[in-house]
Amino acid sequence: MDPLKDNRLRTSALTRRSALLGGAGLVGLGLAACSDNASTGGGGETITLGYVSSWTDGLSTAYLLDNRLQAMGYNVEHQDISEPGALYAALAKGDIDVYPSAWPEVTHAEYMKEYGDDIDDLVTYYGNAKLTIAVPEYTDITSIDELKGNADMFGGQIIGIEPGAGLTGVTKDSMMPTYDLEDEYELVTSSTTAMLSELKKATDSEKDIVVTLWRPFWANSAFPVRDLEDPEGGMGETEGLHFLARKGFADDFADAAEFISGIELDDEQYNSLEDLVVNEYDDGKEPEAIDKWLEENPDVLPEVEEG
Repeated sequence: MDPLKDNRLRTSALTRRSALLGGAGLVGLGLAACSDNASTGGGGETITLGYVSSWTDGLSTAYLLDNRLQAMGYNVEHQDISEPGALYAALAKGDIDVYPSAWPEVTHAEYMKEYGDDIDDLVTYYGNAKLTIAVPEYTDITSIDELKGNADMFGGQIIGIEPGAGLTGVTKDSMMPTYDLEDEYELVTSSTTAMLSELKKATDSEKDIVVTLWRPFWANSAFPVRDLEDPEGGMGETEGLHFLARKGFADDFADAAEFISGIELDDEQYNSLEDLVVNEYDDGKEPEAIDKWLEENPDVLPEVEEG
């Protein structure tokens, strides 16, 4: 599948689906308005999923949980929360029940330090998440250490995402000093949408560009890019994606917690899930995307006793 060729990377998709990784500092603890997409199951109790809807990993897994929890007889509510600090605070306070795709080991470690005592880690559902520096496949370098001395290839810029994102902090505070790039490059920050737009323009015209990215993320397969090797570990270690819950969730919803704790996705399974939700189906058709994924992956998830 090549969305660049079949026009799946339209501007509206970039705007709706762009993902950011969590801010390095707390910038407010208010919830965004609760979304109207509450799903009614078989008359059972309600489980509330909280996530930032522009983060495509959380969006995809939220609708996956929504489908299966409904099948178990639960009502499912979605809360779109404005930023990561508010998300972790809401989980710790019990305002939401589950955060369906957290990066607590490295990227969001600061939030776990602040709120972790009031959060239960249900499972690592995906174990190969990482922050990356990427270039187009046609660019003639393969390692971050080759950026030094080649700033003219990239106009002296590394194109980043939001200024407060965890990825931005790692790039600026770890990667750039590790590879002595601070005098040669400017880290340009604005938004994930802007970064993806710059990446699209560059790859459409086969120009060199260097961007901050991460895995898993749909853009890695949508654009002709490759990760630069990181021999000095400037971008940090590989980490896992987790299902986090409020304290006491497993006591209140034992069958739901047991089901969620049994989920494990490999690269192919995760990538196909996100691709269907993000690229193959339009906004508002996430449930249909999940139905398709379950049809194509019938034996991946633990069985549920339907309510």
